[in-house]
Amino acid sequence: VQLQASGGGLVQPGGSLRLSCAASGSIRSFLSMGWYRQAPGKQRELVARITTGGSIIYEDSVKGRFTISRDNAKNTVYLQMNSLKPEDTAVYYCNAAAVRAYWGQGTLVTVSS
Repeated sequence: VQLQASGGGLVQPGGSLRLSCAASGSIRSFLSMGWYRQAPGKQRELVARITTGGSIIYEDSVKGRFTISRDNAKNTVYLQMNSLKPEDTAVYYCNAAAVRAYWGQGTLVTVSS
């Protein structure tokens, strides 16, 4: 399984971006899919996760600003990010969990004026 993340870029504070994670196979086969991020000098952290059954969790700092969703027909998971803050700057990684974990290559999000 390969995961292709896209949608990162440079955005001003308060702006929006939508990240996409396209899987090479059916995402229905995964227990969950999610987005993690890693800022310079920090550990990778969970941002949001959605299970096959539709349960969703968010990291506290993104609640109310980020929305994770999935399109099973397109085998794609999205992360809509609104009201972006400089502290959201990080490399964002797509993750798929099954018997093992799969990772995408990461996409850089920079929030700066």
